[in-house]
Amino acid sequence: MPMLHFAKPALAALVVAAALTACKSNMNIKHLPYPEPERTDVSDNYFGTVVADPYRWLEDDRSEATAAWVAAENEVTQNYLNQIPFREQIRERLTELWSYPWEGAPVKHGDYYYFYRNNGKQNQAVLYRKANLEDEAEVFLDPNTLSEDGTVALAGISFSKDGRYCAYAASASGSDWSDIYVMRTKDKQLTGDVIKWVKLSNAVWTPDEKGFYYSTFDVPESGVYSSQNQFQKVYHHTLGTPQSSDRLIHMDKEHPLRYFTASVSQDGKWLFITASEGTSGSEILYRPANGKEFKVLFPGFANDYSIIKCDKDKLYVQTNLDAPNYRVIRVDLKDPAKIEEIIPENPKNLLEFVSRPGDYLMASYLEDAQSQVYQYDWEGKLIRKVELPEIGTVSSFSGKKGETEAFYSLTNFVNPSTIYRYDLATGESTLYKQTEVKFDPSLYTTTQVFYPSKDGTKVPMFITHRKDLKLDGKNPTYLYAYGGFQQSLAPWFNPASIMFMEQGGVYCVANLRGGLEYGEEWHKAGMLDKKQNVFDDFIAAAEYLIANKYTSSEKLAIAGGSNGGLLIGACEVQRPDLYAVCLPAVGVMDMLRYHKFTIGWGWVVEYGSSEDPEQFEYLYKYSPLHNIKKGVKYPATLITTADHDDRVVPAHSFKFAAEMQYAQGGDAPILIRIDTKAGHGAGKPVSKRIDEATDVYSFLFQNTNTPYKAPQTK
Repeated sequence: MPMLHFAKPALAALVVAAALTACKSNMNIKHLPYPEPERTDVSDNYFGTVVADPYRWLEDDRSEATAAWVAAENEVTQNYLNQIPFREQIRERLTELWSYPWEGAPVKHGDYYYFYRNNGKQNQAVLYRKANLEDEAEVFLDPNTLSEDGTVALAGISFSKDGRYCAYAASASGSDWSDIYVMRTKDKQLTGDVIKWVKLSNAVWTPDEKGFYYSTFDVPESGVYSSQNQFQKVYHHTLGTPQSSDRLIHMDKEHPLRYFTASVSQDGKWLFITASEGTSGSEILYRPANGKEFKVLFPGFANDYSIIKCDKDKLYVQTNLDAPNYRVIRVDLKDPAKIEEIIPENPKNLLEFVSRPGDYLMASYLEDAQSQVYQYDWEGKLIRKVELPEIGTVSSFSGKKGETEAFYSLTNFVNPSTIYRYDLATGESTLYKQTEVKFDPSLYTTTQVFYPSKDGTKVPMFITHRKDLKLDGKNPTYLYAYGGFQQSLAPWFNPASIMFMEQGGVYCVANLRGGLEYGEEWHKAGMLDKKQNVFDDFIAAAEYLIANKYTSSEKLAIAGGSNGGLLIGACEVQRPDLYAVCLPAVGVMDMLRYHKFTIGWGWVVEYGSSEDPEQFEYLYKYSPLHNIKKGVKYPATLITTADHDDRVVPAHSFKFAAEMQYAQGGDAPILIRIDTKAGHGAGKPVSKRIDEATDVYSFLFQNTNTPYKAPQTK
């Protein structure tokens, strides 16, 4: 364990000069002087290596000193952004592009089809319903009425088996904490059942509709948005009773750092607990629903197990057990040693997810990061390959047991979700809902390229731009990636990217190792001691775009969020010469202390821990915060975070920003945008998304010397 040495920071450490600095970017915009926060003598001794942490005091998000620093930083940032002459033009165009009405795929619960709809001007999508698809829809639940500013969002929603009840989790200001409320669907009235302080869980209904299971942690005594959460527990709530009487179903006193999620068989006979120690690797426990002791069905945590369905003592599971690209197996719970393979592993393509509309299994694969779907029966017989209407990303197929049709959505980089109706008997897809947009998608094209990384590995990348683009190296380019936690980046629609491409921009998404685009081996090649592969993949993507005349170092912006924020921070400090603009969002920047906050311990399986001497060595080598060098000319940087982010606490971004400003040896601005009443990203209202995109792209255009021009709209 590292030895810690503390020094108390003085509140008077923040000094802001009265005059503007001479620091310039193009168009003669100047920024105010950065705050000068106290650099304390805090340090940690990691196995003989002393590591300074001069801004440790910024980890205390409740202190007056931190609040003063945040206010000073936001003043510097907003003053700079306010000077960008075309900022309001960008806001106007983003508002136009974002204000398209859209509708989600319908899902049937009881006697109604439920679906989300946004009229194009609402902060949160509204849940509608109708008894027949041809009927007029009625509002069932409008989350915009839960707060005046749209910052309360639905964190999850769950219907009971026959659709009599709906349990919805409401989260405020983007926090992972939520409260669960129960509605009767018949009259849309609340039952009075309220479950407070739920985290990372939805309601899991029992088939008799008398109650549900949920998971949560103890309420933190202090530091609600930063304190470490331990000992997650599973409870059962009976409708009509207070939360204080909820029955504890499962906890593990010997392992405080594990997640637990309940699930129930369709007949209510079996109860399951899926346990994990992080973001990958799990085990499944099971018992009769009326039993007392859980048994281990699949031991953890070397493989992943995801329950698809349990019916008549048969459990269907999607797993990478002996199958890096995943397969579907069936287990007889009366004879657990009996395992049958239902859908075998595809050696070339990842089985991303399995949905179960009607009486079928729909297996959705990623083939070079694009969706392809195959239809099977429950014995594993292939019925057909689904002929998708266009290339893109498919959502799960909705449809209850016994139904003859299903619905799915399809999207890509230049088309928002289009809803299709799928005939399960014939395999025919017909258009159900087409989204109307305020631009011409036919003007754009997407190409997939495969470029070599540092070690020769071929990495895929999507490149989207106007068809009339000239490859002259002068195009502003936005390169985005994630690279971790088994997350695959398939094509998706983002209104801000359309605005960017209207200005001659090139929008790129690289499918780095660490994701799951090519199965578990692709993931493992970018985790733990192999994390540097991810950064090498991304740097190679930037070099490819420059070498092939899409852009230049003076026009290239790189962006990513969360683990992708770590990616941007690491690549910025490793290759500051390669980019004009860096846009790290809600990033994990302190790789030596991330596990000490909220649920950061769950990422140890992906990153490793500084409390392990071998893992400390490679974490320290790439940790963005610890590899900033004073006097280096860093690119223009806009760091974004939020005060209610209890996933990646804002202290990561605070410390990174303070250290970067202290070290900056060039003239490019290093700014941090700290949002209020916002979190890690989920549930963020449209108005805040537009505000953030306005600031990010204004900063990008300003620092790539790209003047904004009014576009020709459709």
